[in-house]
Amino acid sequence: MPFFRITLLRSGIGLPAKTAGVLKALGLRKRMTTVYHPVTPDVAGQIMRIKELVDVKEVETSLTKDEMRAARRPDPGYYIETRKPRDLDGKTMGALKSRW
Repeated sequence: MPFFRITLLRSGIGLPAKTAGVLKALGLRKRMTTVYHPVTPDVAGQIMRIKELVDVKEVETSLTKDEMRAARRPDPGYYIETRKPRDLDGKTMGALKSRW
């Protein structure tokens, strides 16, 4: 089932109440927020009312908030193979204690 991926690019401040109502109905509150809605004529009509404020793409699946965050996260460039064992204080075992 296809979805509209709608991202609010411009703020709705100072716009008519009907336009602000459409933003609220779509669940767009802050700039750069993204919501997913199924492709229906009703949603397409709402998008046409605010087409200057949003970026719309048609995608096959909707992503959860955690999935969107993971997609934006860059590759760290390293991988942790094993973790060092830690004692009860949270310090690594076998660590040298500083005299200073």
